[in-house]
Amino acid sequence: MTAESTAESTVPSPGPGPGYPPLSVVPRRKSGTGLRFPTRRPPAPPPLQLLLADALAALAGAAALLTAGHRPPLAALLLATAITVRSRRPSAVTGVLDELPTVCGRIAVAWLTLGALVAAWHPAHALSARTLLLGFTLQTAAACAGRGLAHLRRRRALLRSPRAALVIGPAPTAQRVAAAVLRHPRCGVEPVGVVAERPDGRDGLPVLTTGQEVQRAIIQNGVQDVLCVHPAVRSRQSPLLRALAASGCTVWEVDADSPTYASREQLAGFACRRLDLDLGHRGSLGKRLLDVAVSGILLLLLAPLLLVCALVLRLTDGPGVVFHQERIGKDGRPFTLLKFRTHRPVDEHESATRWSVAGEVRMTPFCRFLRKTSLDELLQLWNVLRGDMSLVGPRPERPFFVGQFSQTYPGYAARHRMRTGITGLAQVQGLRGDTSIEDRARFDNAYIDNWSLWQDICILLRTAAALVRPTGS
Repeated sequence: MTAESTAESTVPSPGPGPGYPPLSVVPRRKSGTGLRFPTRRPPAPPPLQLLLADALAALAGAAALLTAGHRPPLAALLLATAITVRSRRPSAVTGVLDELPTVCGRIAVAWLTLGALVAAWHPAHALSARTLLLGFTLQTAAACAGRGLAHLRRRRALLRSPRAALVIGPAPTAQRVAAAVLRHPRCGVEPVGVVAERPDGRDGLPVLTTGQEVQRAIIQNGVQDVLCVHPAVRSRQSPLLRALAASGCTVWEVDADSPTYASREQLAGFACRRLDLDLGHRGSLGKRLLDVAVSGILLLLLAPLLLVCALVLRLTDGPGVVFHQERIGKDGRPFTLLKFRTHRPVDEHESATRWSVAGEVRMTPFCRFLRKTSLDELLQLWNVLRGDMSLVGPRPERPFFVGQFSQTYPGYAARHRMRTGITGLAQVQGLRGDTSIEDRARFDNAYIDNWSLWQDICILLRTAAALVRPTGS
């Protein structure tokens, strides 16, 4: 619960001037570049052939136990099998030899786990070293054979139907990388265009310089991969990259010159690594569980305090204790934010377009106290419990300002990739009240790009510490 200047009657003075048209909401599929890319394609499932190969290999290992006369508990066998079956899409490997160490290590861990479980549950039927070695050998051989066949079929399919890709970066470098990739069709990637600020006049792939051209190329060619070939491209083109990732494209950072980082991935001899720019769903279950648990407990513990605040506010400031205001949440969807009313705007226009009421002289002493201690924000715990907001995330803003800021500040619209929050990284950095919108957007996007559950906990602890010495808004 951080003090903030976006009072119930607001709209930002540090933002754009009144000449900007009031826009309603940020469209769900609109990027910070103003592009509308195709709706997200469903994520590709893990190759069924690889899953089937792993499952059959696990059964082959289990057969070794049965032939040796062992009947381990079903639960232990299922657990060991689950460890060996790969449940996520594999990285871009060229064959089974590239992943042989990983496969052998995973199977070895599974058999050691199975041996430990059987020895703990049924000491009389403990598996001998010979049985463990036999099972490991059979399962490894079966896994290598099955996965080798699956990789062979996969390579042949990619040769027949390579994945269309766009190359983003300075035109000369991008054309060089695209030509190299095209000379190696075994990569399974076929560049169909180059995205650059300006064409270089050389022969090669079409150079796309506008958002409309990029959009047309995506739709016409079914682009699935994006190759970024310059270190500066990631930050300079981040709204474009985020829009491409949101549409379902896989974004890769390709080192077109000397390798500057260790990478197991190779593309036509270039070191590359996957960029995870679409983090909206990563860890969403853990974050939601934290939100529900903390907000529910706090609402129960703070119920007497909320009741006292409501009664005092009703006696000192009249009816209308709870303030309702439309804010923009995740993916540009509006929701109704709840706060204790600490100011009464003159009309709807003031409520929608006034940035801050921090210096409002008409505010009663108790309302000033609520704002200074951030107690007026406590009702937003109900928004968190409902799922409109999160405990930690970018602060939600009104539609009028979202429209203005999205046009003025690069990356502002990208803040809506994640559910908005009561407090956030920008707030604990002191960006509350009448502070830089550009800095807020930068910290909010940094929070999303590097999200972790522990980071949420740290921000909550820092917010709680800040409330002990409130500065108000």
